[in-house]
Amino acid sequence: MTTTDTHRTIEAVWRIESAKVIAALTRMTGDVGLAEDLAQDALVAALEKWPASGVPDNPGAWLMATAKHRAIDQFRHGKLLERKHVELDHELRAREASPEGDIHAALDDYVGDDLLRLIFTTCHPVLSTEARVALTLRLLGGLTTDEIARAFLVPEATIAQRIVRAKRTLREARVPFEVPPAAELAARLSSVLDVLYLIFNEGYSATAGDEWVRPALCEDALRLGRILAQLSAQDSEVHGLVALMEIQASRLKARVGPAGEPILLLDQDRGRWDQLLVRRGLAALERAEQLTGTLGPFALQAAIAACHARARTAEETDWTRITALYDALAQLTQSPVVELNRAVAYSMAFGPAAGLEIADTLTAHPALESYHLLPSVRADFLAKLGRFGEAKTELERAASLTRNTRERTLLLDRAKNLGT
Repeated sequence: MTTTDTHRTIEAVWRIESAKVIAALTRMTGDVGLAEDLAQDALVAALEKWPASGVPDNPGAWLMATAKHRAIDQFRHGKLLERKHVELDHELRAREASPEGDIHAALDDYVGDDLLRLIFTTCHPVLSTEARVALTLRLLGGLTTDEIARAFLVPEATIAQRIVRAKRTLREARVPFEVPPAAELAARLSSVLDVLYLIFNEGYSATAGDEWVRPALCEDALRLGRILAQLSAQDSEVHGLVALMEIQASRLKARVGPAGEPILLLDQDRGRWDQLLVRRGLAALERAEQLTGTLGPFALQAAIAACHARARTAEETDWTRITALYDALAQLTQSPVVELNRAVAYSMAFGPAAGLEIADTLTAHPALESYHLLPSVRADFLAKLGRFGEAKTELERAASLTRNTRERTLLLDRAKNLGT
């Protein structure tokens, strides 16, 4: 394996394992910023050693062990004693005379789900909503500041500042590493749901890199969503989000071709959709509908996904109902991205001219200035109207804006094949 291949492997491992490492270290240290620093130290060690020694059989365990060794060394040197929870302080002091393995056994004695504790810690109300989402995506999603910025449609420097300030605020406020008590749970749930959805979306449609999907991110978001649904069984939006993620996750295997190329929704082999996940999603949506008379944003999106899931073929999709659901969603969210999706639905239900009319109102929206899907969607409408020259220009612009190589190839191929 070349050094380049090894570095790519390390990057992939980091994407999958970093959240677990940081969560475990946060439990040890009580400081999410310090936990990330220790995890980054382990990553640097991997970058230094693996090209020569080879990738370990269990790279995630190697990162965890390396990070914990560094944490233990710092505990022993007294550098972290003032930051530890009292109980952990006493525990580690009592084990100083014990064999090293006993210390590791104690540190591996998980109580509950560290990832869930971490997400509630990083979504603490002491932080702004924007800071909660950005920090949690960074620590649990393993996303770069650039990827988070693209998800938020804001400058990368803004996200970097939010993350630095958020970690400092949590440290100074001594926020406990715990799932909040029932009385505080509802107030902190909304931003957690937003974070889970953004993590899921990064797995469902990667903003950058060589892969179209990152199933591990989807799995993490879905697992945490299911746990949240158990904790907040009477909250409609929790079940709505779980329903949405279940149904969308059912399509993951059909979203890529044999060579990893993207396959869009209407072109997918629906026989490859995971029907168990579809059934789970529809059941979660039914639960959400039973809990409220008016669906929230996640439940509405789940209802839209359910329309696709129930259609045996693309031609059987109930686009009229989807447009009505998007109308309701647009009123709730006032989101330009939702409005763009509404344009697609209107195009399918009432023709490309109807979709283009909506999309054209978004071309001057500042939040969509660098959003590649706007010119991509407009290109589809223009091509269906026979305006191939304009469509090609839009596809080339979309290709220049995306950071995902698979998506760029798809867009350029569509531009090349226009009118043939």
